[in-house]
Amino acid sequence: MLTAIRSGVFSPDDPGRYAGLVDGLLHHDNFMVCADFEAYWQAQREVEARWRTPQHWWHSAVLNTARTGWFSSDRTIREYAREIWRLPE
Repeated sequence: MLTAIRSGVFSPDDPGRYAGLVDGLLHHDNFMVCADFEAYWQAQREVEARWRTPQHWWHSAVLNTARTGWFSSDRTIREYAREIWRLPE
């Protein structure tokens, strides 16, 4: 797919429009977009399957909403500072 995008298939009026974008993904993928894409695509297929079964979708939606209480940007930043960046507290 990236080859098709880079070739200009989706931008016939400007075939080189996305060349830089694709080159960046292929050669400077700092955010691991390409490396993680297969896992992302698999997760998306699972979401789609769950969406097609309303009972499962609502079950997941309720659990996800209930579990957001644990998330906090302050807590997350503290964890990153301590566990990843190893900053003193």
